[in-house]
Amino acid sequence: MLAAMSEPTETRKQRAARRAGEFPPVPEPLPRPVPDSHTHLDITVSEAGTPPPPRADGDRGAGPTGDPVAAAVAVAASVGVDRLVQVGVDVASSRWGADVADTQPAVLATVALHPNEAPRLPDLDEALREIEALAARDRVRGIGETGMDFFRTGEEGRAVQEESFRAHIAIAKRYGKALVVHDRDAHADVLRILDDEGAPDTVVLHCFSGDADFARECVRRGYLLSFAGTVTFGSAAALREAAALTPVEQLLVETDAPYLTPMPHRGRPNASYLIPLTVRSLAETTGTDLDRLCAALSATGDRVFGPW
Repeated sequence: MLAAMSEPTETRKQRAARRAGEFPPVPEPLPRPVPDSHTHLDITVSEAGTPPPPRADGDRGAGPTGDPVAAAVAVAASVGVDRLVQVGVDVASSRWGADVADTQPAVLATVALHPNEAPRLPDLDEALREIEALAARDRVRGIGETGMDFFRTGEEGRAVQEESFRAHIAIAKRYGKALVVHDRDAHADVLRILDDEGAPDTVVLHCFSGDADFARECVRRGYLLSFAGTVTFGSAAALREAAALTPVEQLLVETDAPYLTPMPHRGRPNASYLIPLTVRSLAETTGTDLDRLCAALSATGDRVFGPW
């Protein structure tokens, strides 16, 4: 989860739009289904509601009623986003995600303490014990988002962030699950800690935010780079350069919903059904045929998190 931690300072109008649930229109479906490798259904439905599916005539319609999580999953599936990874950021959201994954066949979960959460906890060890207990569940397929964030947490909190990150790496290795890394303004330290501890077999750099040099270091180590709607922003030339040099087999795509909405809808609430906009942008950036890119993203999602 990046929220205000990943986007520029939001305007009042943007915040009001998110609260009001002014979702963008539903895009054209993808030619092949792909997974959303990192989303926050709990935050999406609580902050912005449920994006309604299109009517037969293509209009957005009045929207579904009933379970908002099931409705959000259905909208995503209608455009070819048929698998979602619900990501935990604290004990409560991790438990919620694990429970949802048990009831929604299209949803898998990851569990963790966000790096900005760790320094605020009165008892980090107890929280880590609860995360580890959740990690043992079958439909929990990743440990994250964990990592380092030097943007929101000052020098006084970095030691606790690092302690928490190292503990999450150990949990991922003990349970043989993917490590989902949050990295903001901390590229060198993230690599240092992963190298020190010995990285798990599967490492995903969530919402990749580095330049080409950092991307090369991650690719060389065999890590997966997951790109969010930020790669579509006009100011994101460095991100597109990083994506262009990443082998297609090491690419993932995500929403980080309800944040980081792809262009041309930046500032409005995001949801998994908008993944096609980011995938089409990545296809153009990487020079990859759209059908081939979708097939690769699907296969990589299953390799990292699946089977659903």
